Amino acid sequence: MAFNPKITDMQVSDINDKTQLYQYVVTLQDKSKYRLFLSKNPEWNLQAANRLLNIPCPMCRKDYYCKCMDKHLDKLEAEFLSK
Repeated sequence: MAFNPKITDMQVSDINDKTQLYQYVVTLQDKSKYRLFLSKNPEWNLQAANRLLNIPCPMCRKDYYCKCMDKHLDKLEAEFLSK
């Protein structure tokens, strides 16, 4: 089964205009939450994504921090840019 992230909610968490770094907390379709670290210089670029521990990981089902989302940063960045 392929992982296709769909963002349903997006909130700004932190903005640093001096360094052009931004943090967003997004909620995906499966109710999992992630903190996205982005830079804008001049285009948006997703640096990292950390899963917030509200539900187990949708890919490996672990209930602690994992690196599963690192494999899907390009999909998550494309979904972010479409919003």
